[in-house]
Amino acid sequence: MKRIKTEDAVGQVLCHDITQIIKGVTKDAVFRKGHVIQPEDIPVLLSVGKEHLYIWENNAHMLHENDAAQVLYELCKNAHMRPSEVKEGKIELIAECDGLWKVDTERLARVNALGEMMIASRHGNFPVRAGDKLAGMRVIPLVIEKEKMERAKEAAAGAPIFALKPFVKKKAGIVTTGSEVYNGRITDTFTPVIEEKLSAYETEVVGHEICNDDPQMITGSIRKMLEAGAELVICTGGMSVDPDDQTPAAIRAASQQMVTYGAPVLPGAMFLLAYTAQGIPVMGLPGCVMYAKRTIFDLVLPRIMADDRLEKHDFDVLGEGGLCLSCPVCTFPNCGFGK
Repeated sequence: MKRIKTEDAVGQVLCHDITQIIKGVTKDAVFRKGHVIQPEDIPVLLSVGKEHLYIWENNAHMLHENDAAQVLYELCKNAHMRPSEVKEGKIELIAECDGLWKVDTERLARVNALGEMMIASRHGNFPVRAGDKLAGMRVIPLVIEKEKMERAKEAAAGAPIFALKPFVKKKAGIVTTGSEVYNGRITDTFTPVIEEKLSAYETEVVGHEICNDDPQMITGSIRKMLEAGAELVICTGGMSVDPDDQTPAAIRAASQQMVTYGAPVLPGAMFLLAYTAQGIPVMGLPGCVMYAKRTIFDLVLPRIMADDRLEKHDFDVLGEGGLCLSCPVCTFPNCGFGK
C-alpha cells in the first residue's frame, strides 16, 4: 500500500473502506476497498476527514482482488448463468433459467484447497429457478500473486466447474398397479400425488393405465405409454419384495438397462429406475411417495427432467443425507435431505 494526498488519488484503487458517520442518519462505508477513485469523489473524501489515503501500488506480479475474482469467475461460468457486478472483490453467479444445478465437486475442492481464494456454491443436483443465486467467488487478501491464480486455472482445467441444465418439457405416462385399485375396491390416491409433483415442471401426461398385479399386463401398459409418445413412464404400487408385487419384474421386461432397484434413502428405499433401449426412463415408485412429504422421488425427478442420465453410483452416494427427518415444517430443498 502507498499513502498519498487525497487530491492526488484520482484513478487510484482504495485499499480500505471509507466510513461516513452522520449522527442519527448513517454510519456506513461511502467507498469500499477496491473502489477506483473518481474526480467527484475527492470532495466527499475530504468531507469525511480523509486528507490522505492508502492506495494500491501496481505490481507486475500481483493481481487486485477484483481482477482475481474475475479469474475465478472464468473458471466457473457456463451457459444459462450470469455474473453480478464485482463488489468488494466478490462476484456472484445468477441463474438465467429454471434447471438442474451441477457441480464438479472434485475440481471445486482442488481450487479451494489452494488457499487465499474461495468459491462457495449451492449443493449440486438440485433444482434452481431463474434469478436464484448459484455461487459466489473471491480471493481473501486485497492482492494476490498472479502465479497463484495460474495454479487455480490448472486445478480447474478441462471444463467449467459449474453447469446449469435447463429443464426439458416432457410427455409422461403413468401406470398404476394393484388389484385393489383395478377392481375398484379402493380409490387411486397415488396418481394425484404424481400429477402434482409433475406440475412443477412443463409436463404433459399422455396416458394413465390402471393394472392388476399381472406382470404381463403391467409390461403391456408401459409399452402402450411408450407408443403414445411418453418420454418418461412412472409406475406406482407393487414395489415391495412380497411375492405378489410384480411391478419390478414388469419394468425389467419393458426396459433394457436396470439402474437400481433399491436406494439408500428413507423414505424411498424400494425405488426403481430403468431405461429403455431408446433411453427413456421408467421409474417404479414405492408407496411412501403417496403419503410422505419428501422422498427419493423428489431427489430423482429434477434430474430426470433435465435429461441428466443417472447411474448406480448416483444412488450409492445418497446414503449420507438420505434420511428425511420429517420436520413439522418442511423447508426442502433448504435442508439436509439428499445432501
